[in-house]
Amino acid sequence: MSADPAAQPIVVLAAVIERDGRFLLARRLPRTHLAGLWEFPGGKCEPGETHEACLARELREELGVDATIGSELVVTEHAYPERIVRLHFRRTDIAGEPVGRLGQELRWVSRRELASLPLPEADATVVALLTHTRAEGPEADPDSMRESDDLSGN
Repeated sequence: MSADPAAQPIVVLAAVIERDGRFLLARRLPRTHLAGLWEFPGGKCEPGETHEACLARELREELGVDATIGSELVVTEHAYPERIVRLHFRRTDIAGEPVGRLGQELRWVSRRELASLPLPEADATVVALLTHTRAEGPEADPDSMRESDDLSGN
């Protein structure tokens, strides 16, 4: 099955949560799209839902935390064989300790680890931004990555 080029992309919000130089990742559950891969926590927007409300809801449901949704780091669109996703990566602060409420494994990873873990192809641009490497493909447009969004504090 291949994605219909005329299909509307699925809008997904993902939280880039950094604490002490480490980023929070969640492992996708078995029997889900891209099962077993690591990802930034988040999920699909419901019709009529704002990006901020979507991400706050997803983090409450999946991690049991309240979140302060910050600025957008990067937006990327990726066509998988079975669907097209438009991912909005947002800086996010959370209150409390996250727990995998759906049974998903959680992990805090360094920038170096981030570049070596199996993540969805659609995450390549944000991983490149966070690790200061160059992503491959058309979604790696350097103009979409603002220097002001450098999370390293440099």
